[in-house]
Amino acid sequence: MQKLALAAMLALSTTWAIAQTAQETAVKKMIEPRLGQGTKVDSVTKTPYSGLYEVRVGSDILYTDEKAKYLFIGRIVDTNTYQDYTKARVDELSKIKFSDLPLASAMKVVKGNGKRVIAVFEDPNCGYCKRFDKTLQEVDNITVYTFLYNILSEDSVTKARDIWCSADRNKAWDDWMLKGKVASTAAANCTTPHEKVLELGRRLKVTGTPTIFFTDGTRIPGAIDAQGLEAKLATLK
Repeated sequence: MQKLALAAMLALSTTWAIAQTAQETAVKKMIEPRLGQGTKVDSVTKTPYSGLYEVRVGSDILYTDEKAKYLFIGRIVDTNTYQDYTKARVDELSKIKFSDLPLASAMKVVKGNGKRVIAVFEDPNCGYCKRFDKTLQEVDNITVYTFLYNILSEDSVTKARDIWCSADRNKAWDDWMLKGKVASTAAANCTTPHEKVLELGRRLKVTGTPTIFFTDGTRIPGAIDAQGLEAKLATLK
């Protein structure tokens, strides 16, 4: 039922997008200066619900009326199916192409048959990352690519460098994240993908750690438990 409702919503949204281009342009012109100086509206799209227009600012979704007089901040939820249309739209906008990830710049761990694959952006000083890494100990038949996304402090960069440059970086990572054992100081001539991963995370709009990416391009920001991870993995083909 929810899938049918969402499909109908997307189809109708596409129809409106084609038929109402001129009006969408007019709404965008009216609403943009009213959102504050320097705010860039990426797109305005007529929705199939209550005459509202979707206003997209980056990955944020707002709503307004055809005269851009009122601004609605919140979620649109179908009271019959409880489908959260706003969340579905935000998830769609934040999707990535998993195959484009530079996996050579990540640490790789394979457990069991490794058929299920995720990529995680983590900071070595992130408490929630440590919690998620403990969760991963409970999950089998998975391949995990960990990007060292050092955004919390300069110390994060140092810790990540020492781990990356270790003879066994996966063991050094687990020793630190699970046991609090600091890695040995890296050799002066060791290089890391720190800058490359930092730029990648910014481009993908990764604003916190951990952020988990799945092979269907979707993401989950924040730590989830083993049950939640298994449930998400079960939805993937």
